[in-house]
Amino acid sequence: QVQLVESGGGLVQAGGSLRVSCAASGLIFSRYTMGWFRQAPGKEREFVAVISWGGGITSYGDSVKGRFTISRDNAKNLMYLQMNSLKPEDTAVYYCTADQAPYGSSRNYAPSYWGQGTRVTVSS
Repeated sequence: QVQLVESGGGLVQAGGSLRVSCAASGLIFSRYTMGWFRQAPGKEREFVAVISWGGGITSYGDSVKGRFTISRDNAKNLMYLQMNSLKPEDTAVYYCTADQAPYGSSRNYAPSYWGQGTRVTVSS
């Protein structure tokens, strides 16, 4: 079965950087679109970023564009989210997600699989 395990969350000061990772198993990783969502306390879940099978197509939520970078290593079944210039409003639980549907011109991403999440706290 598909398993997604996030790591790398923690406490960081505003303006700092953090990288969260997702280790995937139970799937042919290079044939899955991967992405990140987040949920802040008391708020709805929010799309953060998505990356296509080969990594050639990425897309970001407006609130993180220019600050966050999504990447993947298909040889290691790993996905990353590099977060720079962090703000207190980035505080949330970050979820690794996956879906078999290829990410393309439609720019639709509705993941079938979700990890348990890793908490990121940005202090002011």
